Amino acid sequence: MGFAAPVADNGRAVALPTADQVRWQNLEVGMFVHFSNETYLNGRPSSFSVPPSEVNPVNLDTDAWAKTAVAAGARYIVFVAKHQYGFCCWQTKTTDFGLSGSPWKGGKGDIMRELESSCKKFGLGLGVYLSPRDDHFGAATGGICKTPEEQAKYDAIYREQLTELLSGYGELVEVWFDGATATPVGDLLKTYQPHVAVFQGPNATIRWVGNEDGFAPYPCWNGIERSYAEHGTGTALDGTPDGDAWLPNEVDVSIRRPDWFWTATNAKKVLTEDQLLSIYYRSVGRGAQLLLNLPPNTTGLFDEKDAEAAARFGAEVKRRFGKSLAETSGHGSVVTLKLKSPARIDTVVLQEDTTLGERVRAYRLEGRANSAWKPLGEGTAIGQKRIQPVTPVTVDAVRVVVTRSAGLAALRRLAVFDTGVAPPADWNAPSSIWAPDLVGSWKNGHFELDLRGHTKEAAQYRLRLMPSEGAVTAIKDVVLMLGGASQPKMLKRVPGKPNELIVDVTGMGDSGTISGTVEGAATGQILMGKL
Repeated sequence: MGFAAPVADNGRAVALPTADQVRWQNLEVGMFVHFSNETYLNGRPSSFSVPPSEVNPVNLDTDAWAKTAVAAGARYIVFVAKHQYGFCCWQTKTTDFGLSGSPWKGGKGDIMRELESSCKKFGLGLGVYLSPRDDHFGAATGGICKTPEEQAKYDAIYREQLTELLSGYGELVEVWFDGATATPVGDLLKTYQPHVAVFQGPNATIRWVGNEDGFAPYPCWNGIERSYAEHGTGTALDGTPDGDAWLPNEVDVSIRRPDWFWTATNAKKVLTEDQLLSIYYRSVGRGAQLLLNLPPNTTGLFDEKDAEAAARFGAEVKRRFGKSLAETSGHGSVVTLKLKSPARIDTVVLQEDTTLGERVRAYRLEGRANSAWKPLGEGTAIGQKRIQPVTPVTVDAVRVVVTRSAGLAALRRLAVFDTGVAPPADWNAPSSIWAPDLVGSWKNGHFELDLRGHTKEAAQYRLRLMPSEGAVTAIKDVVLMLGGASQPKMLKRVPGKPNELIVDVTGMGDSGTISGTVEGAATGQILMGKL
């Protein structure tokens, strides 16, 4: 059928997901739950570490959490078992800085245990967030300590905490290492949770999208260069259809944006149904996973306004996309869906068979009316899912014409819908994304970058121009200035990658500028990293 090992533009085989990654991506929506001693700050400075004696969620009800997750359309819950202050929301042997020191249930309470039971009852997966940073034990971002002795001590504590969570609460869907982790944990993951999705760190199987706004870019490729994947901090900006590793994107956002924890004063920040729908179209609708945070209050329950907003959002997504007018699957350069009779449509949903890789690079949509095919829209990435609104039209058939692909295109779903409402106004708007090696941006088809602070040592650097939309087809008229002189011999092109340049910096602390003209995309962001 032509499905064997297609090659990307760089001549390498197209990246393929594992069965575990496919299973995780098919969940599409999860619910984040941030609850900790931070919930009890009560107007005090964010640097204040609330003592366990003040943590008393007297009405905590994880069944209510699970019901809200189901109403929101989530299929799993990721619970923050420990955030950066080090407060532990399960019964751990490593410290009394947690629920064991709380008056709640006489110090015997275990939120992870109760949530495990509720998730089983309501058919939800369970995930866990264990912050590598731990202010209580003096570990900074990534779990990095000041001295080797402190590092060894904290590594032992962190590994014991992780072992407790990985081994004591059944099969987990996802584990979060926010900011990556310096503590070696690969052996523990392999031993206790070999199928879990791992967020960040050297063992990552999924990656952060690169913002906390709820939006993925488009295109949002699942592929990434293995070297970037191994850093464990790659974002959507690092995505490329020619990557040799599969690392899908997760979009995390709080319903009380931008606050992750409940406070008595952030109730007015709750996102509306329309805002949540915009997030859905620009996350799940762009092939990414959505993790929507709801923060319980000091009693252990979600505020009514939060739960109602999540439920209205879930109900509207189900109303719009719960049942299609018609759908099909197929492979090849043209996949056609014939309707039983002419019908009004306003949205097309596409999904690739990602077990065969992300093959489609460009496509157009066409609808047949009065025996004539008319254009409906176009795009680049499909991947896990592409939700594409179209101008309302009555058609008796719809087809996808794949104009560029790596190997034979394989669609597991081509579906049409009549939602009866206009899509979010910004459904196709670009999204701002962060990456560790983000150094600048460009607009109007021209870039100019001051290299000071970015080329700190003699080395080769990779410059990548990542478009806000579309694709960079060429970089022309490039001028590299180092030490006040033009240095064309210090520039190299990357075969098969029109958006990349290699810059040779031969002197310590060389500074200068690089500029050029970008074709194919008017705006975007500039990444630069040492090779």
